Amino acid sequence: MSKEKDIFVVVEQRNGKVQNIGLELLGEATRLNADLKEQVVAVLLGGKGISEQADRCIAYGADKVIIVEDDLLKEFVTEPYTQAITAVCKEFQPEMVLFGASSIGRDVAPRVASRIKTGLVADCTALRMAKTPEEIAREEACGCVDATRALLMVRPTFGGNLMATLMCPRSKPQMATVRPGVMKKITKDTTRTGEKVDFKVDFTPDAMNIEILEVVKSEKKAVDLTEAKIIVSGGRGVGSPEGFGIIRELAAALGGEVGSSRACVDAGWIEKDRQVGQTGKTVRPDLYMACGISGAIQHVAGMEHSNFIVAINKNEAAPIFGVADLGIVGDLKVIVPKLTEAIAKFKESKSAQ
Repeated sequence: MSKEKDIFVVVEQRNGKVQNIGLELLGEATRLNADLKEQVVAVLLGGKGISEQADRCIAYGADKVIIVEDDLLKEFVTEPYTQAITAVCKEFQPEMVLFGASSIGRDVAPRVASRIKTGLVADCTALRMAKTPEEIAREEACGCVDATRALLMVRPTFGGNLMATLMCPRSKPQMATVRPGVMKKITKDTTRTGEKVDFKVDFTPDAMNIEILEVVKSEKKAVDLTEAKIIVSGGRGVGSPEGFGIIRELAAALGGEVGSSRACVDAGWIEKDRQVGQTGKTVRPDLYMACGISGAIQHVAGMEHSNFIVAINKNEAAPIFGVADLGIVGDLKVIVPKLTEAIAKFKESKSAQ
């Protein structure tokens, strides 16, 4: 029987505030734990006062919070964070460790995996436990000690054209970075209780191997797509960079954000951070409008869990209609401006009342 236990989630914080990706991963860990029957453990790193965020982690699914509070961790620096997480893994010996596939997670996770001599699957879009006889037999054939506790990690490969399922059968912990927006937070429960553990890390003298002269925060006008409640996306059907003008106008009228298919990003019509799909961002807005998007599987995988999907396409056989709650067959260049105008008139009538 393996001595490793529990699912650890490295919960990111910025400016002393827990980020959504960590809460999403706590929710996913809770779901995985239905099979493992272990504890969900949040690893919370930061400067003085970060312990105040522990209750938030517990409310979103953590049974235990390991708090590493040190001035070296106030701002993200690669080496101190790597040393801290490595020390936690060596001390507590988790069975699984989940990171967000953010700039922080992508930087730290492979370094930690290397230092504790285990594998890492990056940029996952799905996680599940091995359950079927075929899956268990395959895990055992690869040398897995207990195949019923094997984590299957799914990620896009070959430019997003295929989905690969990977495993780490012969070493622990099983580690993965997971895309923001893919997993769903559980409902916040402030009545939950959990254990809080203060953990002291003995950093090496050269742990802080850079000097932070100044922290400059850039102001972003656009909301990150993974946080947006309404998204209006344009595809190849918009025809040109200028074609996104009517998409932006509709998004503004709805109070939403502009998204895009990969084809438009590859053509240089719109910025990469607006791309939705397997090789872009995975989103779950309340409303997703797909304008001139055919519905390739790579795009659908990034938005199919939206609460309500509206598709506008002049090809009535477009695959996007297969996932849409409401489909409109017609020319987006005619329909979208009329829709924007109707929304503006509706707002005017409401304000006049």
